[in-house]
Amino acid sequence: MHDTMLRAIYLQLGAALITAILAGAIVGTRGLVSVGFAAVAAILPNLFFAVRLTMLKNRPGASYAANFFIGEFLKIAATIGILAIAIKGYPEMHWPSLLIGLAIVLHAGFLAFWKK
Repeated sequence: MHDTMLRAIYLQLGAALITAILAGAIVGTRGLVSVGFAAVAAILPNLFFAVRLTMLKNRPGASYAANFFIGEFLKIAATIGILAIAIKGYPEMHWPSLLIGLAIVLHAGFLAFWKK
């Protein structure tokens, strides 16, 4: 996997951990679990997307641009699907923690591209 993609996932994991601990300290278990669901919904699709792009890199004749856009669409669909399952399966969801956690985790990946 490219170093930058791997660094982005590590940054997302770190941001998720810090945000979950803070939400747990402020809101309690509901906040911690809500941020955890947001982290899974953001990190898991990004991890699969990074692995897929890495596998395509060494494949002759593969359209990288087409696969990138298909992968991006699947990543967004997976994120929405995981969030829908989490919301349906955890009725005690703390919405501010979920939304703040999702925003922080998704934006943390951009830091990997900021400094090389």
